[in-house]
Parts: sequence; C-alpha cells; structure tokens
Amino acid sequence: MSFPRRVYEALRMASIAHAKWDYEVSMSIIKSRKKLLILFLLLMPILAVTLLQAADLIGGKTAYGPAHYSTMIFFVSIAIGLGAGLITGCIGAGGGFIITPALMAAGVKGIMAVGTDVFHIFAKAIMGTTVHKKLGNVSLGLAVAFVCGSAIGATAGGWLNRTIYDIDPQLSDAFISIVYAFILLFLGTFAMTDYLKARKGGAGGGAHGEGGHGGGKPAAITGMGSKLQALNIPPMIKFDEDIVPGGRRISGVILACGGFIVGVLAAIMGVGGGFITFPMFIYTFGISTMTTVGTDILQIIFTAGYASISQYAIYGYVFYTLAMGMLLGSLVGIQVGALTTKVVRGIDIRGFYAITILAGFANRATVLPKKLGDLGYINVSPALASGIETFGFWVFWICIAIFGVWLFAKFFGNIKMLREEG
Repeated sequence: MSFPRRVYEALRMASIAHAKWDYEVSMSIIKSRKKLLILFLLLMPILAVTLLQAADLIGGKTAYGPAHYSTMIFFVSIAIGLGAGLITGCIGAGGGFIITPALMAAGVKGIMAVGTDVFHIFAKAIMGTTVHKKLGNVSLGLAVAFVCGSAIGATAGGWLNRTIYDIDPQLSDAFISIVYAFILLFLGTFAMTDYLKARKGGAGGGAHGEGGHGGGKPAAITGMGSKLQALNIPPMIKFDEDIVPGGRRISGVILACGGFIVGVLAAIMGVGGGFITFPMFIYTFGISTMTTVGTDILQIIFTAGYASISQYAIYGYVFYTLAMGMLLGSLVGIQVGALTTKVVRGIDIRGFYAITILAGFANRATVLPKKLGDLGYINVSPALASGIETFGFWVFWICIAIFGVWLFAKFFGNIKMLREEG
C-alpha cells in the first residue's frame, strides 16, 4: 500500500470513528427526556433573542461575529447541523468535515467557525457522556497523559489561528480554507476513486459498508503498537489489565505526543479531539477497543472543552447561538440518516460520501482566488475571483441540498416499513 493510500485510510478511519462517536452521543441525548428538556430550555431564550435580532446578547463580541448577522443565521446553523447529521447518520463518516466550511460559506469568519464548531462538539460531549459508562474500561492514566499533550497542542493551534487573525482576518480565512481544501481534496479524491471502482465491479456494499457505527476489537495488537509499547520511556502507564493477563504498558511521553497532534488539529480545524483519537489508540498505540471507547470520551471532553473555552470563547470567537442551532439540527439529521441506511444501497452511500467531501473542497478552494488576490499574493481580476467564489458557493449548497432532499424522500417514502422494523 502506497504512502498516500495509507494516509487516506488513516483519515478515513478517523472520520468513521468520529461519526461513530457522534452517532452514539446523539442517540444518548435523543433517548433521554431529561436531556431533551435541558436542550429545549437552552434553545428557547436563544431563539427568542435571535428573533429580536439582538445577537450581541448571546452571540459574543460584535467585532468577531458573522459578517452579516440576521435572524436567518440561527436557522442556517440548524440546517448546517441537519446536513452534517444526515451525512454522519447515513454515511457513517464525513459529517464533521462540512461544518466549518459550511459556517464560513454562510458568512461566518473562519476563526469563529472553528471556535463555534469545537464548542458545539464540547457541548454535545457533555450532554451525551452517559452512553459511555457501559461501553468499556476507562483508563485514567491513558487519558491524563493524552490530555496533557492535547492541551499543549490545542494551545499551539489556537495561538496560531489567533495570531494569523490578528495579522489579517482575510489571511486567517485563507489559511483555514487552505487547510480544509487540502484535506478534503485528498479524502474526496480517494473516496471517489474507491466508489468508481466499487461501482464498476458491481459491489453493492451494505449500509455503512465503510465502517458504520460498529467496529470490533482487532484480532491482535498492531506491529506499530508492539514497537511503541516496547519503548521504555518513563513514565510507563499500565492498561488493559482486564483484557490481557498482566496488562500492557506504554510510555506517557508517546501518548502525550499523540495528544499534541490531536490538540493541534482540534484547535486549527475545529474538528474536536475525537476525530483521530480512536484509530490512533487502536492502530498506532495498540490499545484495545474496549479501553479506547471508555477512555476516548474523557479526552474529547477535556480536549474540545479546553480548546473551545481557553483558545476561542474567552477571546470572543464562539457564537453560542450557532453552536446550539447546529446541535439541534445534528440530532434530527443523525436520527433520520441512521434510519434511512435500511432502505438505501451501500454503493449510493459511498458515492454521496465522495460527492459531499469534494463539494466541501470546491467551496473552500474557490474562495482562495479572491482572498489571496485581496491580500496581494496573486494577481486576479475582482470579477473573475468573485465569479469563481460564487460558483463554489452554489456547488456546495446544491450538493448538500440534493443529498438532503434525496435522503428525506427515501425516509418518508419508506416510513411505514421503517416504523414496522422499529
């Protein structure tokens, strides 16, 4: 397997793992009347103030707000959460990738889109933690070592984002757009290649054929895991005592280095600490699935919480109205998307995954000519740059809209069968 393919597989597994966590946490909230009541009580004053167009009361500092705040921005945030939830629930991967680009496409500054996205993940993690009490072991040692690294990484990533924004807000938007464009192009290209190969070979695939919400324990520890656990660098942390006789050990320094990477990604992209932690624990560190599931939720809460509050919220870079709107929309979207997998072909799901990821790439890539031109880095006519940006804007929203309409049509067209199965 080539190096680019290995990188793609790692990112794909990370995306699937994040979707799995998002699904489980969302289902925990949906099935709890108490949590739904809390969410309702939180949303009511936000909605009331939003309808009065008094954004400053809840939305943070005016200077850092969306470029064009209106009563519609709250409802747009619900639509963004709905779209991301549909993708997560139906495809089992990729929904988290479109939130920050979608917020930026809706007129929110890049740094605030990142801060709001990671805060929304933190809020969801806090509300849905109880689902993990019964899903395996919790290794406090692993979590503490990892969070020490992720806190340093989140500090570095947050500092970098804020420093670039202080230099020039346009440069900040361009930087975040470039990061997303690169990753989404990489993911989308390989995903589309896999889809075309599967379609040509006639592979139907099951719902969530790319990984879905499941995921069993690896048959054996990975080669990389064995090598890293063989390194005796104090402090050594013991884990998996209930799974392996005598347990296993790994250096806290190695865990902290992994946490640093996750923290940087969380702070720069707003994807949350859980994006890459799950495959990193299992395939890189050689930690069992049971211990990973139990421990991962702790680090998500602390990493996302630390990144969102200490690096963004206290500086005014979190728009709480939008975060709550996305949370509400994603809960509905995940439920509908997950149910619809029972009536759609796996090959179609894989195709939509590739299309939505590439649409996100198009959205971020097409804003770059205008932003880089305004910064003086490239020479492009304003009319051409605006035309390219407009093209990418509509490609993105049309693709998301088509996916949503198609999915809801499948859902309502088969609702009788879904009710009988439920």
